[in-house]
Amino acid sequence: MSEFLEIEQKFDVDTGFERPSFADLAGVSEAAPELYHLSATYFDTADGRLAASKITLRRRTGGTDEGWHLKLPAGAGARREVHAPLGPDRPGEPDERRVPEVLAARVADVTGGQPLAPIAVLNTERTVVTLRGDDGQTVAEVADDAVTARRLAPAGPGLRGREVEVEVPTANPSLQR
Repeated sequence: MSEFLEIEQKFDVDTGFERPSFADLAGVSEAAPELYHLSATYFDTADGRLAASKITLRRRTGGTDEGWHLKLPAGAGARREVHAPLGPDRPGEPDERRVPEVLAARVADVTGGQPLAPIAVLNTERTVVTLRGDDGQTVAEVADDAVTARRLAPAGPGLRGREVEVEVPTANPSLQR
């Protein structure tokens, strides 16, 4: 299991949005875009206790951080993210429906003993551009996501959308200008 502070901003964009080039930023180089196909199942209690507390729990396959993700509030523009690996399936109990006990324990005070169950599935086509400083260190990652979502409980119609997410490895006031 790993844990880190996630600092990101998300922006809803139109389907015709074109990601700008970052090549003109002084002291920053832009890596070639990388394409990922992600599938994430989101979990909550039947009455939405995690969402009401601004907590996200998901199981994601695909991409560079495949596994279980628990995101907890950690201040303005940041969340504490806890990762756990995907587990092996057990007879009668596939991994995709079994929240790891270590993550369930982290939110037990919020769930109040209510069971966690799948509530939605998001399939994402993600294009990631990594921006690096002159020293070669990552300054930011810009992810352009085309998302298809389907609500499981209660069942609802499928939705399509697009968002851009900018994530930085550490807080950097110069990037907020």
